[in-house]
Amino acid sequence: MNWIPTAEEKEARYERAHGELDERAIVRLGNTAYAAGLARLMAGDPHTGGVWLRRAAARWRESWDAGAAVDAWGRPIGALKASLLAGDEAAVEELARWTLELGAATADSPIGRYAGALALLALGRWTEARHVAEPLQADTFPHDVAASLAAIAAGEAEAYAAAVRSVVASFEDRDEYLEDVAVADTALVLDLLARRRGIDVALPASPVLP
Repeated sequence: MNWIPTAEEKEARYERAHGELDERAIVRLGNTAYAAGLARLMAGDPHTGGVWLRRAAARWRESWDAGAAVDAWGRPIGALKASLLAGDEAAVEELARWTLELGAATADSPIGRYAGALALLALGRWTEARHVAEPLQADTFPHDVAASLAAIAAGEAEAYAAAVRSVVASFEDRDEYLEDVAVADTALVLDLLARRRGIDVALPASPVLP
């Protein structure tokens, strides 16, 4: 697939936004920038992809500060994922600490605790991440994602490999993607976190991975 037209369409749509924006409009801009970044990554252009991913992270963080609901955990999750994919280590550390300061690791909702687990893994706080991730496997949360998080935290390569393959397969089976950009971004983020833990497992060849 030629990802360049997709990237250019998302970039052009982002640039058309003008004037003062409310927090939901800022979220939509973050979504568009993220889609552009993913498309550039799929096209083999990590530099430009990183520019758009950093822009997405900044927009999602801005949207929270503009008055997001206290349980709008998708925004810190998105900002953290975008920064990881962009390779922006300073932003990863700052956003991970911010996410934990928001109370993600002890949130009532599974999606909040998912945000907490991501943040703890990004900071290399493996034991704490394991305590947050393992209960997610018994919660109303995608089991393969929770299992991947728990396996990374525990440093269990075989368990991680099985779980992340399931994550990739679930993306292949989807009918809907953020901004219609069919990329297994969660699997890519999990792979980056696994490598931080010293786990090097090749992701399966897939049409939704670069």
